[in-house]
Amino acid sequence: MLPKLRLEEPKLTRETFDELLVRAVDEALASLGDSAKQAIYFHLEDKFRISRNEIPQHLEDFTNGLHKIFGMGAQFLQILIMKHLHERIGNSNKWIEGKEPAFIEYVTAAKGRFLKRRKRS
Repeated sequence: MLPKLRLEEPKLTRETFDELLVRAVDEALASLGDSAKQAIYFHLEDKFRISRNEIPQHLEDFTNGLHKIFGMGAQFLQILIMKHLHERIGNSNKWIEGKEPAFIEYVTAAKGRFLKRRKRS
């Protein structure tokens, strides 16, 4: 008889939510290549005054910056960021392709879930 597989939420690390979000942004931008990732961070800091580590505190400005840099392509990056964040912190909801939530609302809800789970452990 085969053992039952249990689906478990990812184990919470000692990282803060902000650190996990920055790592998710790093991974999404890295999908464009390292040079592109560095150029995007440079433009975000130079044109929009948002450093890499300030992204969690300036989500709306970060989102606006991505839209000004990429236009409609910004949504693709936001979806990648949400997927990477979803993988890192887990979620009781399934990720449904084509029904991605709005970026800022997703990140805000994910932070709430993360902090709630962190409190319980």
